[in-house]
Amino acid sequence: MNYDEYHLSCSEYGTLLLRAVAVNALFAFVFYRSVLFFLLFLPLAALYPLYKKRELIPARKRRLLLQFREGLSILSASLSAGYSIENALKESVDELSLLYDRSELIVREFDQLSHLVSMNMPVERAMDEFAERSGIDDIRNFARVLRIAKRSGGELVAIMNHSAETIGDRIQVKEELRTMTASRRFEQSIMNAVPLLIVLYINLSSPGFFSIMYTSVLGRCVMTVCLAAYLFSIHLAWSILNIEL
Repeated sequence: MNYDEYHLSCSEYGTLLLRAVAVNALFAFVFYRSVLFFLLFLPLAALYPLYKKRELIPARKRRLLLQFREGLSILSASLSAGYSIENALKESVDELSLLYDRSELIVREFDQLSHLVSMNMPVERAMDEFAERSGIDDIRNFARVLRIAKRSGGELVAIMNHSAETIGDRIQVKEELRTMTASRRFEQSIMNAVPLLIVLYINLSSPGFFSIMYTSVLGRCVMTVCLAAYLFSIHLAWSILNIEL
């Protein structure tokens, strides 16, 4: 599996498409009060799942990285217990299967690593291939350390334990920073909904208050500018809050 690519399943595509159609209907009602504009923007809703893939790729990588931290801890413990790196991989698969479902990313990846090693592929080469497919710097760093340790013939257990601890600390810091910004992301989600809720409330409490905005050319232009400004503000906020850590 190449983690820089994401292939939507039929259920995922259908769910995202329904969500996009619902949002399209909401925007068409709030900004235009017109079925024509709903149909006009409908092709954009069909493209939304393809756009959403850009968010699903880093989300899957983050899940893999968090699981890799657990796998690395188990691998390090097995090495400290006296296992060779090859046998430690096999032991890690069994331990990870207790923590995660067999279909989870890290279980499948460690199982594949163990299988490749059992087929006489050098463990450092198998780890290099996994690291390149993952596209994650922390996993690449670990693969690089493993390759150097195997080739230099140094104190493998000490090197691996230190590497596992360092990478684990880096991942923990990233998660702590993400937790610190979680409240800001939630607040932004609320703020994104506020303009729409205000317009809907006024429409319900004072019918006809915005009628001029939906029946005149100037009103349509103003609402289009408002929609563009609203979408730009959402995009800007998303860009700020989702800076890669």
